[in-house]
Amino acid sequence: MTIQNPREVYGRTLVEIGREYPAVVVLEADLGKSTMSCYFEEAFPERFFEMGIAEANMTSFAAGLSLTGKIPFTNSFAVFAAGRAYDQIRQGVCIPGLNVRIVGSSCGLSDFGDGSTHQSVEDVAIMRAIPNMTVLVPADGNETRTMTRALATYRGPVYMRITRNDLPDVMPRDEPFVAGKPHLIRPGSDVAVFANGQMVSLALEAARALSEEGISLRVINVSSIKPADKIALAALADGMKGVVTAEEHSLIGGLAALVREALQGSPTAMRSIGIEDRFGQSAHNYEDLLQAYGLTPAHIAEAARGLAK
Repeated sequence: MTIQNPREVYGRTLVEIGREYPAVVVLEADLGKSTMSCYFEEAFPERFFEMGIAEANMTSFAAGLSLTGKIPFTNSFAVFAAGRAYDQIRQGVCIPGLNVRIVGSSCGLSDFGDGSTHQSVEDVAIMRAIPNMTVLVPADGNETRTMTRALATYRGPVYMRITRNDLPDVMPRDEPFVAGKPHLIRPGSDVAVFANGQMVSLALEAARALSEEGISLRVINVSSIKPADKIALAALADGMKGVVTAEEHSLIGGLAALVREALQGSPTAMRSIGIEDRFGQSAHNYEDLLQAYGLTPAHIAEAARGLAK
């Protein structure tokens, strides 16, 4: 099993597309060594803009650059990228539909040591609610790379959230990015698990454990939250005894909400694994937080087991 760090993959891929597309420029909010935009700064210093701890100004500056034909990628921790610059994203990027890519690093609870102020548990819901915004949650390093490459030519505003920690590869290396498309990762016949980000690999762990009990999980990676092919999502749930959603995000406004919309009117029972209506907190390590917030393979397995009876 190959393990990659999505932040590292993202930074290296920025350099790749920078070589191929001279219009790509990168903006940073004083976190380049964490977001890994530092690689682009080293390769193309004349196309790198260090904006300081000023996410709102960075976003407005990126909007202006896009109007000159540039393809700007803004970078910060997800909680700041989506939260501190919300007004500028809405007014200056999404209303005119500009080609600005907002990349939120250290998403969810992955910045375990810095607590609630640095942990983004609501960013997907915020960005998903804005008209014209595309919202992406890559499941591993491979998907981070293909999404980042696709964003060099994608039209319109995009928000992509990236975890801080290493992840096992669950997607094929060269699987092309198609906006809205869900990906069947593991076939199964009893319960469908719709997951994204870190939770895809954890759902696969749950599936392997439950297979020893004779329970078959179908695991689907829903990395494109918006747009989303709701017809395809409903088809992947068809015939299942139940559906589980798993996300490292609030249960309000994210993946659980999307799947409920897709299954509206369906009698299929559904349980959701995610963060209840609460903020994050500091911990000694990431695994402690996942356990405390009910985001582990065991929690996914328990939800699926209850539906499979």
